[in-house]
Amino acid sequence: MTSTSTVKPIPDGMHSLTPHLVCAGAAEAIEFYKKAFNATEMARLPGPDGKLMHAAVRIGDSVLMLVDEFPQWGTLGPLALKGSPVVLHLYVEDVDAQVKQAVAAGAKLTMPVTDMFWGDRYGQVEDPFGHKWSVATHTRDLTPEEIKAGMAQQQSC
Repeated sequence: MTSTSTVKPIPDGMHSLTPHLVCAGAAEAIEFYKKAFNATEMARLPGPDGKLMHAAVRIGDSVLMLVDEFPQWGTLGPLALKGSPVVLHLYVEDVDAQVKQAVAAGAKLTMPVTDMFWGDRYGQVEDPFGHKWSVATHTRDLTPEEIKAGMAQQQSC
């Protein structure tokens, strides 16, 4: 018997682009993201050795996938690689409260929350697994000209 249902190329609840993080301790990362960013666990697929082969959480309206490190497959996280050039950007209703919550959960504050020239209140943290997060609340709608003028003013300070 064959199914006549149509499979959607992008599943419901997913966006076209979904971050997929490698963590030294993906199960611990899930618990951290629950505390720091109010994540909701969606899926967890442990492998035979207990490491997570796949996991997913929802933060706000977006999905974040996770996997444990598997050095034998060349899958390493930022702690093993001594850093990451990637920053995950998270828009929230109250950036000050969210950054405070993330720090209380164990994130390291790397840039205090401040009002930025492009119209966001913005700060940065690094999670205990080496991933960098920028967190923002949009506070002002600005024209490209206003943003450019604000950038020039900031650079002259």
